[in-house]
Amino acid sequence: MGEHGGSFDSSASIYDDSDEGKGVVRIASVAALGGFLFGYDSAVINGANSAIQEYFNAGALELGFTVAAALLGAAAGALLAGRLADHIGRLSVMRLAAVLFAISAIGCALVPSLWMLILFRLIGGIGVGVASVIAPAYIAEIAPAKIRGRLGSLQQLAIVTGIFISLLVDFLLANAAGGSNADFWFGWEAWRWMFFMMIIPALLYGGLALTIPESPRYLIAKHRIAEAKEVLTGLLGPRNIDAKIEKIRASMERETEPSWKDLKSTTTGRIAGIVWIGLLLSVFQQFVGINVIFYYSNILWEAVGFTEDQSFIITVISATINILTTLIAIATIDKVGRKPLLLIGSVGMTVTLATMAIIFGTAGECTQVIADQCTEANVADGTPNLSVAILGAASPIVALIAANLFVVAFGMSWGPVVWVLLGEMFPNRMRAAALSLAAGGQWVANWIVTVTFPPLADISLALAYSLYAAFAFLSFIFVSKWVQETKGKQLEDMHA
Repeated sequence: MGEHGGSFDSSASIYDDSDEGKGVVRIASVAALGGFLFGYDSAVINGANSAIQEYFNAGALELGFTVAAALLGAAAGALLAGRLADHIGRLSVMRLAAVLFAISAIGCALVPSLWMLILFRLIGGIGVGVASVIAPAYIAEIAPAKIRGRLGSLQQLAIVTGIFISLLVDFLLANAAGGSNADFWFGWEAWRWMFFMMIIPALLYGGLALTIPESPRYLIAKHRIAEAKEVLTGLLGPRNIDAKIEKIRASMERETEPSWKDLKSTTTGRIAGIVWIGLLLSVFQQFVGINVIFYYSNILWEAVGFTEDQSFIITVISATINILTTLIAIATIDKVGRKPLLLIGSVGMTVTLATMAIIFGTAGECTQVIADQCTEANVADGTPNLSVAILGAASPIVALIAANLFVVAFGMSWGPVVWVLLGEMFPNRMRAAALSLAAGGQWVANWIVTVTFPPLADISLALAYSLYAAFAFLSFIFVSKWVQETKGKQLEDMHA
């Protein structure tokens, strides 16, 4: 292991394209369950936002930091994941992530203050960051090239499923309690139960991580050849196992100790271009504002006139659409390719985000003068009144449709494809450090968007969505000029 980086450096895929790899899909699915907790932990606060603001008397900036605390932890967890996995193994890291999720679930449910909530959100975020790196790395190490895209996409499917389940749980708890800040079981408010319920998938993830084998590549790196042979035989059968082990070992012997220095080009001595491409892919994935939909959509829709119940339902519908469109990506990514899906997604996101910006920008305000045009939940000075926006009474519906079509465009493209690319696009010698850096950068970008949305929204929702639309447009140009197709390529064929 290197001084700074981990060695998720999957330089030798343990299967040739001709191998069936029995059990690979099941193993990849269990590994991807970390993504479920990733999605659950990051989105569960959506249903609790209003209650947290009221309970702790928090302002917009304080709320933004509370929501975004998990993202700072995730950035740190992503940067540490490689080193941890090289020391204690891939499976031990998965179990560690499950423990961090469980601690966060219990802590967030019991907190007496906003700062304690931020602390436990930070702990859960470290688990999120670790899980976000370990799943694509582990899957890349075991996946045949011909289905690597589909198996890698399981991470995003697990993420969006986690988002959906967390939002559904939020809705059911708030509905049963009569409000997210209402008392529920054992005198706990409903919002506390929203966090506590995360302990169930945390225990499930930790338990299932006991049922899959350690990465044969890690075992070989630790000179545990007999164990590696047993794992490979169980997965593939006894045919040519010794040759496969020798192929992995020979590839590893040609590698240097991975570290951050691997990010430099061997010809120029500067940071390799492919590293910047991976980092910018991560940044663009977040700067289009997708997580605003899943972190803040309840208070967003309430702010423009929908009731709390309606806002919960809209958010759950958006999460359902996200799952369905991710399935489209899984079905097409190894046929259509990575780059075409990204380009199509960029176009769709640009159009839908611009539509939302125009509608919010032309909305009136629910002042006392026009209070009769506003819903009961919206008769507060300065609140947007979509009914007088550019499309009149149809404006709220068009805004809803645009928001959900934005989720469609993202879910079939930038959501899953970026994770797949990050797991496979880097050369062998730098894959560890580059993947950790890109994942860490993604969480920092996510944090920036998350913490800035409440104050941006206070200024103007139109401004916020105009910025996201601009980044979606720039993402199209970026992909067109600099992103290379990786469909069907062996990991050994990736170059800087």
